[in-house]
Amino acid sequence: MSITDIQVTEKTVHGDDHNDDHHEQSFIFKYIFSTDHKTIAKQFLITGIFWAILGGGLSVLFRLQLGFPDMDMGFLQPFLGDWISNSGKLDPEFYLAMITMHGTIMVFFVLTAGLSGTFSNYLIPLQLGARDMASGFMNLLSYWFFFLSSIIMFISMFLSTGPASGGWTIYPPLSALPQAMSGSGMGMTLWLVSMVFFIASTLLGGINYITTVINLRTEGMTFRRMPLTIWAFFITAILGLLSFPVLVACVLLLVFDRSFGTSFYLFAISTYFLVSLIFWYIGLIPDFATIRDRAKNKISKAIYGALSFGWDGAAKTWSRYETVALVLAGLATPLVLSVHTIVSMDFATSVIPGWHTTIFPPYFVAGAIFSGFAMVLTLMIVTRKVYKLEDYITIQHLEMMNIVIIITGSIVGVAYLTELFIAWYSGVEAEQYAFLNRATGPYWWAYAAMMTCNVVSPQLFWFKKIRTNIAATFVLSIVVNIGMWFERFVIIVTSLHRDFLPSSWAMFYPTFVDVGVYVFTFGLFFTFFFLFAKFFPVINMAEVKSIIKSTGEKVK
Repeated sequence: MSITDIQVTEKTVHGDDHNDDHHEQSFIFKYIFSTDHKTIAKQFLITGIFWAILGGGLSVLFRLQLGFPDMDMGFLQPFLGDWISNSGKLDPEFYLAMITMHGTIMVFFVLTAGLSGTFSNYLIPLQLGARDMASGFMNLLSYWFFFLSSIIMFISMFLSTGPASGGWTIYPPLSALPQAMSGSGMGMTLWLVSMVFFIASTLLGGINYITTVINLRTEGMTFRRMPLTIWAFFITAILGLLSFPVLVACVLLLVFDRSFGTSFYLFAISTYFLVSLIFWYIGLIPDFATIRDRAKNKISKAIYGALSFGWDGAAKTWSRYETVALVLAGLATPLVLSVHTIVSMDFATSVIPGWHTTIFPPYFVAGAIFSGFAMVLTLMIVTRKVYKLEDYITIQHLEMMNIVIIITGSIVGVAYLTELFIAWYSGVEAEQYAFLNRATGPYWWAYAAMMTCNVVSPQLFWFKKIRTNIAATFVLSIVVNIGMWFERFVIIVTSLHRDFLPSSWAMFYPTFVDVGVYVFTFGLFFTFFFLFAKFFPVINMAEVKSIIKSTGEKVK
């Protein structure tokens, strides 16, 4: 072959490669709905610059008022209208609204999203040697959730009643009561809606940053060799994942207080719910993708395709999936402890005898695990039989769960006895009477049922024949669930029906409404459970995959 032929061949190959690798994209997909990390970084930067100018302008306005209190600011009336009083001063409510919006804009929309979103997106792949972020689609969603949040927040500034005005920390009751001031109405509502979308953006971006740093480092780049800038972005993303769900909880608190007349702190429960929901949903993504690939109906394929978030089943995708699962598990584990201890302290903040014992936090945690495993057993045994899952849910699985019930049930039993000991040892007559009344008073049957179901019945699982027997396990799991219901009944009803004032002593008799609401909760739960079992897989694909892998390794 001559040199000329080689040159022609190389030119032809190069030309073919060029045609394959370079496709002209439309302006919309190249610059607006781009999945390229550099373009998304520019989008965050442009939006952040806009908010920086706006936040800086608000800062100038209220600092002019502070620095020059006698200054006539009537020249701003064509722009600010009634927010400038006839005396040429800023309206007090508008002044507070400017403080609120300035703090919100600079902390969230400029620093958190504008700067962090810009530099994280631009530098992480470049300094790690990665081609792009772990998920371009998630990165795209992160920006557009931020943009939607920006639009809503910007609209709120043009309301006739003014934007949110609860201080830059959105301090209740100004933020909780719509009638407190003009900005606490629709302006506050739009602020809350905007924050929901902003937090969604931050969580999507944070998960993407963490996954990229963990999985897409170039060969040879260990954590010790990562640049300090990447460490800064990595730690920032982790802190964001830890802190922003709490902000969601605060938003839910305000929504409940504003819309439903509540006045209690919901951060623990709502955060627990949010993390559990995310953990549950991410675990279903591979299953959604499988249903998508097997669906014959176009509507079903489109729905499950949207739910699967573009899952392709590649080895890298599985690796990132497992990493995210580990991160969420690490976040959820301490959250379980904190939630149940805080919920228990809600009971323990009263001076009513029986409600201020310090043993509540540990035994509420143990009780949650105890009753949770029992409830899962109840549903799992039925599902195992109906769907013929005996090969996947084995007797060994049931036995291991029963052992956990033995341990946690014993902890709960020790906690019950500790309560009795503390009441006796305290020498406080009211406390002693509270527990004596529980055991021997009008509601003795509830206390006896609680002790029998929660303390005595789990001890039967010490016998291997019982804990490996499916029928016995099913019956005892229901017994444990009944016992935990009686525990709540004993804590609430028997502590309230005999307090310090004999004149307020009374017996509790459920009404038809009480019974109806109670039955309704069962109906609602089983409705959702049956809908889930009908439309979604009841066993996680990733877990089955890992089981098959570990079983195969054992066989070898």
